[in-house]
Amino acid sequence: MKKFTTSFTIGVLAMMPFATMAEDSSDPIVIPIHNWSSQIVMSNVVGQMLEGMGNNVEYVTTDSQAVYESVRLGDVTMELEVWEGAFGASFRAALEKGGLHDAGDHDAVTREDWWYPMWTKEACPGLPSWEALNDCAAVFATAETGDKGRYLDGPVDWLKHGKERVEALGMDFVVVNAGSAAALWAEIGAAEADKKPVVVFNWTPNFAEAVWPGEFVEFPEWVDGCDKDPAVGPNPNALYDCGNPAQGYLKKAAWDGMKDKWPSAYNALTKISFTNPQIAEMAKLVDTDEMEPEEAAEAWLAANKDVWMPWTQ
Repeated sequence: MKKFTTSFTIGVLAMMPFATMAEDSSDPIVIPIHNWSSQIVMSNVVGQMLEGMGNNVEYVTTDSQAVYESVRLGDVTMELEVWEGAFGASFRAALEKGGLHDAGDHDAVTREDWWYPMWTKEACPGLPSWEALNDCAAVFATAETGDKGRYLDGPVDWLKHGKERVEALGMDFVVVNAGSAAALWAEIGAAEADKKPVVVFNWTPNFAEAVWPGEFVEFPEWVDGCDKDPAVGPNPNALYDCGNPAQGYLKKAAWDGMKDKWPSAYNALTKISFTNPQIAEMAKLVDTDEMEPEEAAEAWLAANKDVWMPWTQ
């Protein structure tokens, strides 16, 4: 675990009323850190904000699926980015067990799915249709995949079920998992110079949409249950025969004990609501501007006092 108090946090602390700081337990609020930039920066933004309210904060690196069990048990206090497409199933499973709860939605609307930069459409003009993509599979073939197309999926722990979708829809693609979000950006960046056709996992909000215009592949529309019931979706014998939700939620989760142990911090958590542009800006500060997450959080807080200060009151 890592704990720090920045000069920015000290400055904020001086601005906060003492009554706000006196209510909460002195035990540290534990905030998880995952492996994509917006979540890391957002966690530092919220952590520094809570430190400014007088709380002690610690950060712990956790698996992005297993974190919901950690929150449920109280080992981690909150989760700030519950993406419907990637983590909805793990979140729902933890909710059913009890010990954590839905702490509200962000204003942001999410989408996570197969994606391509716009230059790819020149080599496969039927896009964004998934059937057209499959007809163009040979365009995406590499030495690694033989005569099948190559799709670069997210890291294994994001559980995107790319392989299951390929099998369910009978696609001529081989799914390769990236080691990190940075590997996805590197794939797009390497293809940009020669306008090489690529298809990779991507999501919104993030900084990439401003750097590389592109589109999501349109798969059969998400219907609740297509990841659990083979009868739902076009293939009656398979799961994951649909795309991810095109208008997904982005939620916050909290340990049930948080509201009693840190009432002021919990009240702030329920008010927190980031928008798509705000989250994209957080990611950009790290992925494009090459700031460290702690520095990016300080910069975001300094530039957006009108956004977050009301959450602390």
